[in-house]
Amino acid sequence: MNIPKSLTTYYFIVASNEFLLVTEPVEEILRERVQHYRRVKKNIDFWLVQSPKFLESVQLIDLQTKLTQARIANQCSAIVSVDKTFITWLKLRLNNVAIGSFSAPTGDIKSPLASNFKVNEIPKQK
Repeated sequence: MNIPKSLTTYYFIVASNEFLLVTEPVEEILRERVQHYRRVKKNIDFWLVQSPKFLESVQLIDLQTKLTQARIANQCSAIVSVDKTFITWLKLRLNNVAIGSFSAPTGDIKSPLASNFKVNEIPKQK
């Protein structure tokens, strides 16, 4: 008998790779957050996901439409957390991001942190 896994609600911000990984100081923000968690002895509850698979979920059809209209649907990254307050704070801090939530695991979101990101194959040297 399989015991069903309980659903967890995940909160996220999503933006273009250019904005989230280059323009904004997200690395610094996340590094400071990790240091704070270590000081207060809290487990990390947020993750950076490039090209997140969860965006393909039927739960997020409205967001998919917006990302497609903005022409960043295939070129985005997300910061995902189980802490709604942290994601709300990030939204206020970063401004030009979309915010949302989803429940997982479900039929179309097996792994909430799965990615479609593929590392380009490095050409062989002659």
